Formats: sequence, C-alpha cells, structure tokens
Amino acid sequence: MAGELVDPRASVRAYLEAEKADGTRRAYKSDWADFCAWCDTVNLNSMPAEPLTVARYLAQLADAGRKAATIQRRVASIRAAHLAARHEPPTNAEGVKATMRGIRRTLGTRRVKKAPATADVITRLQAVFPGTLAGIRDRAVVLLGFAAALRRSELVALDFPDVEWRRKGIVLHKRRSKTDQEGHGALIPVPRGNALLPVDALEAWLKASGITSGPLFRSVHRSGALLEHRLSDRDVARIVKRAVAAAGIDAKVFSGHSLRAGFVTSALDAGEDPFKIMGITGHAKIDTLKEYDRRETDFDTHAGGDFL
Repeated sequence: MAGELVDPRASVRAYLEAEKADGTRRAYKSDWADFCAWCDTVNLNSMPAEPLTVARYLAQLADAGRKAATIQRRVASIRAAHLAARHEPPTNAEGVKATMRGIRRTLGTRRVKKAPATADVITRLQAVFPGTLAGIRDRAVVLLGFAAALRRSELVALDFPDVEWRRKGIVLHKRRSKTDQEGHGALIPVPRGNALLPVDALEAWLKASGITSGPLFRSVHRSGALLEHRLSDRDVARIVKRAVAAAGIDAKVFSGHSLRAGFVTSALDAGEDPFKIMGITGHAKIDTLKEYDRRETDFDTHAGGDFL
C-alpha cells in the first residue's frame, strides 16, 4: 500500500537471509535480532547505530561471559546489516575496533578444536547404529559426511538428484558451500570402498526410506515415520555425538565438524598427497587444510624427543 511505513530492520533481515550460506544466515539473523532487542531495552537506535552504541553492546556481551569468537561474529553481523541497508557500518569506527581488541586481549582467542572422527573412530561407530529407519539414516549421514569430507551444511543440503551413480561409487554434486557463496558447485567422488562402505550405507538408507526426490536426508518421527523436511546442520552434530557416546567415547569433544576433520586427519596420516585431499575438501590453500589436521606430529619433531 502506498505510503505504508516499512520497518527497515525487517528489510535488513530479508537481505541478510539472501546473501549468505544457510548456517551463516541463521547466525547473522539471530545476532541482528539480539542487537536490536538490546538497543530497544536501552532506547538506542540499531539502524543506523552509533559506534558508541555498538561498543557498549560488545562490552556488555563480554561482561556477560560471551566468548571472543561469538562477539566477533556479532560485529560481522552488525556490519553486514548496515551494508545491506546501505549505511556506513559503525563497526568501521576506531572506537569499536579498539573495544574489540580489548575484548580479545582480555578474554583470549584460542580456538577449541573438536576431536576428529578418524577412520578408526568411524569403524568403531559401525556397530552402534540400530536397524531402525533413523539408525540406517544416521549411519549413512556419518559415513557419507566422512567419506566426502563435507561440512554439516553441505551434507544436509544434498538432494536426491545431487547423487550421480557410477560403477565405482557415486559423485556428489555439491551445489553450494561456505567458500562458494555464488553456487558454482563442485563434484565430489565417493568410492564404494573396502572397509567403511559409505555408498552401501547410502543405498541402504534410500531403500529403507523410499526417497526418490527432494532432500536426501530427512527427519524421522519418533514413531518411525519418514518426514518431509530435511535435517538441519544441528541434527548432524546430534547424530555424531549420539553415535560416539553409544560407542563409549566422550561425546563432548566431538561435533558435526569432526567428520570433515577426521577425513583430513586420516588421509594425511595415510600419507596422501595434500593436493589430492584438497580436491575433496575444496580448500584453496594448504594453510587452511592444515587447520583440519589433528595429528600430533608436533611431538615427532620435538627437540627433546631423543632424551626426554
């Protein structure tokens, strides 16, 4: 309707939803909502926000015990929101940057890396999946996520047509990823294998579920009935944690990301060429790949290794 007032914050949310990958969109949307809610409680504008407003917001997050990485993501969310609304981001102000530097120095920025679900761990998990529909799905999720070194968001984004069947295995058509925001796509081969048999696990899931179109991995009702909506990235994390706990392993140190880190660690441990591994993971730089390497090779080259 002509002349009708539109909430600019709602427009920002819509732009944010269209610009980033699913996981990032959810995080930015949640972050922006939190910032707006805080601004409302202290009677300050969130759009456009003053640098002092943002600095105060970041400080109260730090005082509340939020991690430095979480607060840094809030900065990125606020910046993205202002850019989407064509405003100068208040996060560019030196006062905001100085506040963030002080927060990082006070709280520390050490990243806690989750344990890798290596080939040995995946082998141990084989026996824990029940023969129920959900159990057959969980086994396929874990094995395919590991064998294709997929991020959680990439795994749950797969649709039935994204699987191309070949004599020696399958080729996954990855339509979009964290590092491929424009959706150029990538082809990820997954061999049938000789031990873990990820393709067999996927075939078992498709046969049991009867899926011939739409999302590849879907929710299963507690009654055992297959539902229409696809799994979320959080569901992948829950599946991994549930499986490792059932195998008697500490679930707290694992996450959905453990599958991807486990593939890289296992491949490097087997002596595979890093560039071949990058062909599966999609990494463009060796340094980025190294972040997924959970081998304890630093002990192998320790100066005191021969006499300690």
